[in-house]
Amino acid sequence: MGRRLSGRPARQHPDLTAEPSDGPAWLPPVVLALLAVDGVLSALTAAFLLPLRLGSVPFPISMLITGAVNAALVWAALHWTTSVRVAALPLWTWLATVLALTFGGPGNDLVFGGAGVMGYAVLPFIAVGALPAAALLRRAARGSAV
Repeated sequence: MGRRLSGRPARQHPDLTAEPSDGPAWLPPVVLALLAVDGVLSALTAAFLLPLRLGSVPFPISMLITGAVNAALVWAALHWTTSVRVAALPLWTWLATVLALTFGGPGNDLVFGGAGVMGYAVLPFIAVGALPAAALLRRAARGSAV
């Protein structure tokens, strides 16, 4: 370190490198529950914006956005828990919400439906929405740095 810094106390900031176990014990479960609720909100928002059009052409940009949001939610969950299974909670709630939206409502209204290409939009919606988060979870399960 040189002679300039010898004799002085170390100027480290431990609050910037806090572990998930630091802080109150109730905080990680609350944050993980909020991330799970965010997974539901992500699925609802993306599903209802799926039929978005530019003129007469379907423009399903919500697929890409929900994929990025799901990956961000899983990434945040990985920072609040050491278990990969628990970190997958936002993805599981997203998938459960998409599954619930595939069934007809009280008046047999369908969220995922339509004529032509939009009739099959749920398949790429699930793939594009879930694969980035699943890849992140797989990388974390293999032990790579997240």
